[in-house]
Amino acid sequence: MIAAQRKLQVPPKRKGLTRLWFALNHSLSGMQIAAKEPAVRLELATAAVLVPAAFWVGKGPVEQVLLLASVVAVLVVEVLNTAIEAAIDRVGAEYHPLSKAAKDLGSAAVLLAIAMACATWGIIGLSHGA
Repeated sequence: MIAAQRKLQVPPKRKGLTRLWFALNHSLSGMQIAAKEPAVRLELATAAVLVPAAFWVGKGPVEQVLLLASVVAVLVVEVLNTAIEAAIDRVGAEYHPLSKAAKDLGSAAVLLAIAMACATWGIIGLSHGA
């Protein structure tokens, strides 16, 4: 029997802590995949600087959470953009306007997240004269 004719094996339904364990493993696998992307590595390096800085720049827990959230939001959007690109690349390498649109929209989302992070850091930093 050729591979295309074989039935896809559906994993068993897991419950409770076992389900959480497998979900955690899938998430960690996704993080490893994302960390291989140059854009994600750049943003992780930036986050390594900005996360500790958030506790120095932010005066109080609300500002600190806003600064941290803006950094995490960039990472989340970049990971989602990477997932979109992987799915598009899986479909095929040939040019298609919808594939270009999907990749461009993912990139635009990353740009918006970065702009929001810059605005958050700028507004909070300038309000303290930093």
